Amino acid sequence: MSHLEEVVFRGEKDRWVWLPDDGCLFSVKSSYSILENILLLEEGVGDLNEGVFSTLDESGSVQSSGVFVGVTRIPAKGMAGVLSEESGVGTSRVQQQVENEITPTLAPYRDTDEDDGVFVEQKPSELYGKYTWKIEKFNQITKRELRSNAFEVGGYKWYILIYPQGCDVSDHLSLFLCVANHDKLLPGWSHFAQFTIAVINKDSKKSKYSDTLHRFWKKEHDRGWKKFMELSKVNGHDGFVDYSDNLIIKAQVQVIREKPDRPFRCLDCQYRRELVKVYLTNVEQICRRFVEERRSKLGKLIEDKARWLSFSAFWSKIDQTSRRRISREKTDVILKVVVKHFFIMKDITSTLVMESLYSGLKALEGQTSKKEWKKLLDSEKIPTPIVRVENDMFVLVDDVLLLLERAATEPLPPKDEKGPQNCTKNGHSGEDFDKDCIEHDERCLTELGRMTLEIFVLNYIFSNKIEVAYQEAVALKRQEELIREEEEASWKAENDQKTKRGANERKKKSKKKQVGGKLMKSLDLDILNLGS
Repeated sequence: MSHLEEVVFRGEKDRWVWLPDDGCLFSVKSSYSILENILLLEEGVGDLNEGVFSTLDESGSVQSSGVFVGVTRIPAKGMAGVLSEESGVGTSRVQQQVENEITPTLAPYRDTDEDDGVFVEQKPSELYGKYTWKIEKFNQITKRELRSNAFEVGGYKWYILIYPQGCDVSDHLSLFLCVANHDKLLPGWSHFAQFTIAVINKDSKKSKYSDTLHRFWKKEHDRGWKKFMELSKVNGHDGFVDYSDNLIIKAQVQVIREKPDRPFRCLDCQYRRELVKVYLTNVEQICRRFVEERRSKLGKLIEDKARWLSFSAFWSKIDQTSRRRISREKTDVILKVVVKHFFIMKDITSTLVMESLYSGLKALEGQTSKKEWKKLLDSEKIPTPIVRVENDMFVLVDDVLLLLERAATEPLPPKDEKGPQNCTKNGHSGEDFDKDCIEHDERCLTELGRMTLEIFVLNYIFSNKIEVAYQEAVALKRQEELIREEEEASWKAENDQKTKRGANERKKKSKKKQVGGKLMKSLDLDILNLGS
C-alpha cells in the first residue's frame, strides 16, 4: 500500500472506501466513474465490486495489478506511516536506515463499520513516523545539495534535503523537509504536518533540534532552515561528525488532520511528551494570558458600580426558566470558536494547545479515566468547577453573579515551578521519560486546558447570551422610559394648551364685559341726555 497516495478532487468530496479482505486483497466502491480515462466500477454493481485489486504483495505496485494502467499515484486515503527502507538510490557515500519502522497496516485513514456506517478516524500515532539518515564521509562531499531516500509517514512520501555548504549562506548547514514527487501529485494537494529535524551529537545532550509546523502545498512543498547550525560546529570537534566522518540526521514527522469543530488530539503520545519538555511553558503563557485578559474584562464590569448594580437588578428580576435558558449553550457552537481562536497554523505551540484543550474538555465531560482523575484530585486541589457538560450543552454550574465574581477576583493557580521550563532541546532524546515527570506534565496540560475552557465558556455565554439579554432589557427599559417621557411631555403640552385656551377664553370674556360695560354707560348717558 506504500504506492497509494491521497486522491483529491476539486469540488468533489473524496468518497473512496477501502475495504481490506483476507490475503491482502483490497476492493473499492466509488461514486466516481472515470478517473484519468480509466473506467471504474460504479457503486452497487454487486459481485464485480469485490476483488477490484489483485493481491498487493511487498514487491508489487499499483500498475502491476492491471486495473489502474497509466495512473501512478492513487492512494489509500491516509494510510498509516510506513517508512521505506534503503532503496539504493543516491551516491555511495550515503547510507540510510529506518528507525522504529512502522508495520504496514490494512486500516485506512477512514475505516467503515458496515453495521452502522460510522467512520473511525486514524489515530495520531498512525500518522507519525521517524526517519534516520546516516551520511558517510560527510566532509568529503562536494555536491551542493544532497537528498535522502524517500520515506513514508501518514500516507505521504517525504525526503530530507541538505546543503552541506549552506543554501544562499556560506557559514551554515541548511536542512529542509520536502514532499517527494510534489510535481506529480494531483491538483489541490495539501499536507499539514509538524516535524522535528535533528543533527545528532555523540553526546545526546548536545544534539541540535529544530521544530516547525507547516502546510505543504504546490507552492510551498518544502520547509526548513537555511541557518540550521554553524558549519564550524558541524565540521569541528564538537561531536557531530564521528570518527568515521559520518553525520546522522533524524526526522520526526507528524501528519495532522485538523478538526475545525472541536479541540482534537493531533500528536503521537511519545512525540507530545518530547514537545512538552520544550514548549509547556509557552502553552502555559498562552493559556494564562487568555484567562487573565478575560478576567480583566469581567473585572471592569464589577468595578463599574453603577453598571454592576444595574446588571444585578436585572438578574434578580428574571425568572429561573429564563436564567437556565441563557446560562447554557451548545458545545459544538462554542468549541468551533475555541478552535478558531487557539489553532494558529504557523504557531508551533498550537498543536500542544489543542492537546491541552482536548484533555481539559475530557476532564469537563468526566470522560477521563477514573484512575487518572483520582490522581489529579489527590495530587493537587482542583478549583470548584464553573462549567459542566450536560447533554451536549455547556452549562454554568452556579448563579452567574457568583461565577462572575469568582472568575474576576479569585487568584489564578500559581505558575508551575516544577515543570520542564528549565529543560531544553536535550529533552528530545527519544528515551523513556521519568514516569512522575510525565504524569506531572499531563496534569499540567489537562489543568491548563480545563481552566482555559471554563473561562472561555463563561465569557462566551456571558457576552453572547446573558449580556445580550441584559442589553436588550436595558434597551427595553430605556424605550419604556422614552415612551413615558413622551407621554408625559404630550400630557403636559396638552394641559398647557388647555390652560392657554382657558386663559384666552377668560381674557375674551373679560374684554366682552368691558365692552358691555362701556356700552351700558354710553346708553345711560344717552338716556340722560334725552331726558334733559
